[in-house]
Amino acid sequence: MISTAEQRPVGPLLRQWRERRRYSQQELSDRSDISTRHVSRVETGKAHPTAEMIIRLADHLEVPLRDRNQLLLAAGYAPRYQDQQLDSAGVSVVMDGLRRLLDAHLPYPALLLDDHWDVVDSNAGVDPLLAGCAPELLEPPINVIRLSVHPDGLAPRIVNFDRWTAHLHHQLVARAERTHDPRLEELAVEVESRLRPAGRPVITGPVLALELAVDGGVLRLFSVSSRLTTAADATLEGLHLETFVPADEETRRRFALAATDAGP
Repeated sequence: MISTAEQRPVGPLLRQWRERRRYSQQELSDRSDISTRHVSRVETGKAHPTAEMIIRLADHLEVPLRDRNQLLLAAGYAPRYQDQQLDSAGVSVVMDGLRRLLDAHLPYPALLLDDHWDVVDSNAGVDPLLAGCAPELLEPPINVIRLSVHPDGLAPRIVNFDRWTAHLHHQLVARAERTHDPRLEELAVEVESRLRPAGRPVITGPVLALELAVDGGVLRLFSVSSRLTTAADATLEGLHLETFVPADEETRRRFALAATDAGP
């Protein structure tokens, strides 16, 4: 946590978030119902915002909870949002619920990821997908994007590598632009270095599917990402559940057969 002494004033920080969202002062004023003049005075330090005004502006600027705490600290207020460890008692019930969702998705793969795409937890359906990956890439924290594009990871087995990597890069860039998280920006550069100059690959089918070569065939899976829309804790806000669903009947049949072979 950055101390108040190290913080920039709240006005320039709010202006920075407004510019990141590409809003004019007039547009932010219209969205927040705070006069343009007052927005300008806050940004230049001529007016000191209340904590409620900071939260109101942050809502319309879609500022992540952890960064909202920094805005409040910069203005001399106490943080409003918790930022607990995932193993703390305060979030244990939520984590138990998310892990039950992982298990409920079996026999298909599902992962619980943090805001850097590091694996927090996963179900047993993920294990068969990792065959052949280098052991060092499977050491915690496992980053699923790095694992996907690395030549010692899943990359050699991804049949539609160019399209899938472009998809991952697009997701990374979008989140990095929203959060301005240095780790995400660095990861986006790393993934970009794996992109091949091969033109824009064509998507076949109704959704983009991960096509992963396995013994005797190809698994085709599309992903569904879910977030906690009511998170009031900065760590929980970053979590998302990534579930994979068969994109064709052959993939569904393979998972059903594997589940039967595994037994109860």
